[in-house]
Amino acid sequence: MNSLKSIKRVVCGVSGGVDSSVAALLLKKKGVDVVGVFMRNWDGKDEVGVCQADKDIEDAERTCKMLNIPFFEVNFVKEYWNHVFEDLLQDYQAGLTPNPDILCNYHIKFDLFFDYAKEKLSADYVATGHYARSSLRIDSCEMESENTKLLTSYDVFKDQTFFLSHIKQSSLKKTLFPIGDLLKSEVRKLASESGLKHVSNRQDSTGICFIGRRNFQEFISEYVSHKPGPFIDVDTGEEVGQHLGIHMWTVGQRCRIGGCLKPYFVASKQPETRTILVASGTNHPALFSNVFVTDTPHWIDSTPKQLQENGILNCLFRFQHTKPLAVAQIKVQQSGLIVKLERPTRALTPGQYAVFYSGQECLGCARIIQNQNIDQQDYKTRSSFPSFR
Repeated sequence: MNSLKSIKRVVCGVSGGVDSSVAALLLKKKGVDVVGVFMRNWDGKDEVGVCQADKDIEDAERTCKMLNIPFFEVNFVKEYWNHVFEDLLQDYQAGLTPNPDILCNYHIKFDLFFDYAKEKLSADYVATGHYARSSLRIDSCEMESENTKLLTSYDVFKDQTFFLSHIKQSSLKKTLFPIGDLLKSEVRKLASESGLKHVSNRQDSTGICFIGRRNFQEFISEYVSHKPGPFIDVDTGEEVGQHLGIHMWTVGQRCRIGGCLKPYFVASKQPETRTILVASGTNHPALFSNVFVTDTPHWIDSTPKQLQENGILNCLFRFQHTKPLAVAQIKVQQSGLIVKLERPTRALTPGQYAVFYSGQECLGCARIIQNQNIDQQDYKTRSSFPSFR
């Protein structure tokens, strides 16, 4: 087995935030040859004409100077546009709601950056400031012939395995998560006590990086032209308003339609006719689903044994980072998975990723391509878990 002492160099992705700064700090304290690298993935300015990446790179470079480690910047703006942003625009136009963070990790951070670290900087391992753990321990790295499992972080609230669920096994085997055993409060305390006060109290980044504080509908309109269509009441079949394009709306979102007793929410979208079906009231049954279909799954380690042997897997899942884990059953079909839920879930959104868990292990993910709405009577009376027949 390899020990940390035998690792010659670790390239740590530094974003200018407290998490990646402390990740580099902890590796430095372990006596590892650490190199900090800032990835510039987006070069646009925000709504007030400021490029946030410029501020981030200043803080990242300052951290590396204080830790006395080399600092580099690598530009992946073109690659991010080609592999993440263009696909995102196509998805929105097709009526889907993509997840750019999962796509960025898959295409950029754990592919292009990973290769850059190995080929250009002679890295033995890479490290990030993600709140995650793996079966590859920092102090006792597993042999390369053994697969590595992705595990949830000690800080349950900050866990980021959701965003790492599409990581390739070859990348995970060579990735360290130094802060995975720490609480966020402990990370901030370490930064402060180590003199990294420029990041210790820095606010966490939220939302999609390239949008900033801008309204999403205004932002997306800069890249996708308006294609108007009707809002149709899911109960009456009557038109209750007009929208400027299905790319501007997502399932579960509130619609600002005047003259209604209850607010309307997006129940589903029909790209072929540019129709958005809306439901009156936030708890309308049309907003809830207990079955959904996915495309081909990505399993981080390997196809779960239970699924291979029995054709059905009992597990936990979430489709949004902030949502609690829910009980699910998975069955393989020809082109993907059928997932049935113990409880109906609101706003299951085509284009988003369903991420699957077993205990502390993140098993992998699959993209949701279709959900199935339950009818009102079924929604009110269902008490038992749906079984496959």
